[in-house]
Amino acid sequence: MRGTVAGLPSPHPLVELLPALYLEQDFLRRFLSALDDVLAPILLTLDNLPAHLDPRSAPEDLLDWVAQWVAAEPHRDEPVERRRTAVTGAVDRHSRRGTRGGLAEAVRRQTGVEPEIAESGGSGWSATPNTELPGEERPWVTVRLRVAEPEAVDRVGVEELIEGEIPAHIGYELEILPLAAEAPGPAAERPSGEPPSGERPSGEPPSGERP
Repeated sequence: MRGTVAGLPSPHPLVELLPALYLEQDFLRRFLSALDDVLAPILLTLDNLPAHLDPRSAPEDLLDWVAQWVAAEPHRDEPVERRRTAVTGAVDRHSRRGTRGGLAEAVRRQTGVEPEIAESGGSGWSATPNTELPGEERPWVTVRLRVAEPEAVDRVGVEELIEGEIPAHIGYELEILPLAAEAPGPAAERPSGEPPSGERPSGEPPSGERP
């Protein structure tokens, strides 16, 4: 505990707990008043414990501690409101982590930009045995951001985010483009089976499935 807080009243003054016989004794009132100054921060914290544990209202020095409970680690240099949002939605995001939608939400939350995501995965069904699997054999994902000032984007921070969101065996590539850049057409898409040239090499997908 940091000690007393000047002017902070106690919600439960000790003098009120005394028998009426002692209420008029000036020494006791002054002595207990000093103890009230010490106990006031503790009592007020306990009275407001739910608010201290809620990421929307927790003091900043407790926010990082609360974040550890839900495996959320927002960067300390991010604005506090963005950090609160990251912790508040962490549990819900964990259920979508590793998916295209989860990656898009994470990038959008950190950058404020809606990303364009292309990836090699696919899904489908067939009543015919040995039907060719959808998607591509080599897993990859490309995250494309279109912003007014590409040089202002923290590329390293976004790459760290992508690496933490996608499965470990997926290769990735981050493209940060100016708003005026045109979206690539079908001919400009990556050839089938060719992974991106990102920092992490692609691994082989598990047998019988593709990401």
